[in-house]
Amino acid sequence: MARNKKQLSEMAPAPMPLRIVGGRFRGHKLIYHGDPITRPMKHRVREAIFNLIGPGVKEMHAIDLFAGTGALGLEAISRGAPGATFVERHFPTADVIEKNIEHLGVTQECTVTRANAFVWIRTNPDLPTTPWLVLCSPPYDFYVDQSEQMLGLISHFVQQSPEGSSIAVEADDRFVPNQLPDAPNWDVRHYPPATIAMYRKMASTEC
Repeated sequence: MARNKKQLSEMAPAPMPLRIVGGRFRGHKLIYHGDPITRPMKHRVREAIFNLIGPGVKEMHAIDLFAGTGALGLEAISRGAPGATFVERHFPTADVIEKNIEHLGVTQECTVTRANAFVWIRTNPDLPTTPWLVLCSPPYDFYVDQSEQMLGLISHFVQQSPEGSSIAVEADDRFVPNQLPDAPNWDVRHYPPATIAMYRKMASTEC
């Protein structure tokens, strides 16, 4: 029997509640309306990333690319990052990020930029000279449909980030980690369906 859109909507599972998993805001819920344009990182994957980063997050400025709900950057703030920049091209989604920032009361620490990340990085944005925590969780299809741009974006941060910075990249199993810049120095881990690649820029790194 055919069902109308309202019936299908009522049958669809409600989106999983989105929350901060660690730090001073642990357990705080974030606004997430289930819009398919946004794909929040699973809680266990986000927790795994920040466990790998460790207490060093307190010295880093978070840069949340393809920010979606802002959960990654806000997780960094919750765990002690002194500031965060959120880059999101979809204006209604960027509005959600601002609401989540206001909800947590961290407007002074956060900046939301409504822009395409590939274009934004070419504008030479004004970022702190202290270490960065780059959080890159784009739509998985970008690694296939816009692979050259994705690798260029990641390469920029490998080359330009200050010493002591960390870069976390999320993809799926179509991702080929050995294409990454300075590929041998990435820590690649699998949390199906996600693949996480972590990079730490040490003082002796040559890019």
